[in-house]
Amino acid sequence: MTVKVLIVDDSAFMRNALTSMLSSDPEIKVIGTARDGMEAVEKVALLKPDVVTMDVEMPRLDGLAALRLIMEQHPVPVIMVSSLTAEGAKETLDALDAGAVDFIPKNLSELSINIVKIKELLLDKVKQIAKKGVALRKRKPAGAATVHYALPATRSTGERRVGILAIGSSTGGPRALQEIIPLLPKEFPVPIVISQHMPQNFTGPFAERLNQLSRVAVKEAAAGDQLKPGLALIAPGGWHMRIERKRSLETVVTLGESRDDLIYRPSVDELMLSVSECFPGRALGVILTGMGNDGVRGMTALKKSGGRIFAQNEESCVVYGMPKAVVDAGIADKVLAIEEMAGEIINAV
Repeated sequence: MTVKVLIVDDSAFMRNALTSMLSSDPEIKVIGTARDGMEAVEKVALLKPDVVTMDVEMPRLDGLAALRLIMEQHPVPVIMVSSLTAEGAKETLDALDAGAVDFIPKNLSELSINIVKIKELLLDKVKQIAKKGVALRKRKPAGAATVHYALPATRSTGERRVGILAIGSSTGGPRALQEIIPLLPKEFPVPIVISQHMPQNFTGPFAERLNQLSRVAVKEAAAGDQLKPGLALIAPGGWHMRIERKRSLETVVTLGESRDDLIYRPSVDELMLSVSECFPGRALGVILTGMGNDGVRGMTALKKSGGRIFAQNEESCVVYGMPKAVVDAGIADKVLAIEEMAGEIINAV
């Protein structure tokens, strides 16, 4: 199957750069380009692409407004092309809420990692997202209340005690996390640590948005942060987050620089390996939607230490890569739809 892509950008340089990168793969065909949102909406209807790359800032109709029209009229997987700035982060998060499946950086030439790796990730991302197609979210009826879960009133004495919840996610992860964290009760009894593949300037605004939606507290982690029940710490983009046990029995966050053998910063593996060391037999690991296999090594260590693992199922993933690696390794205790995940987590802790 050839993946048909429509490129939407008001910059001729970006249209040419993306066309060149995508056309280098024989499984991908760029079937058209558009210079603004109005043209994008028209060409989606006319050309019926499998995937659209969408710039955010454009004349006549910007990318976010065009995305909303496309999702209403002719739903198709849309990857946003975003600047790696605080403002770009807000716009991108708005786009993910509106139905975009993922984003790629606009300033490709300024990134510190090898441009070859960026190209490989882009090609793989487009093909994986096209394979899945667009997942239409079920709309809640007007006035419908959000379901909130409460902690079980009683617990059987022989049940395993969980001391920490550790979550790893990538492509599709922001939306998946918004299906879990806001449903947790304010009195959630254990600390939460999250590694979501995101660049610098994005994890802070995402943590703030999640905090506004949730009853537990959510913040971007900083070195020295202490783990506490009812507090979710999100690994900052550009760093590897680990947890470390101190003599005073406090567990705190440490941040590490990039390692050449790890594509993603933050790395899910790095976080999970440290969780398995600090909470042997008392960790609940959750692996959500994402490309590749980041997390399987850390989750294997977590499982060997006596922890439990929940994986998101294929049907509810944007990309069934990271959960598939865990399921295929035979270490998942439960494979769950995203709609079931919050309830199962609460029952487990």
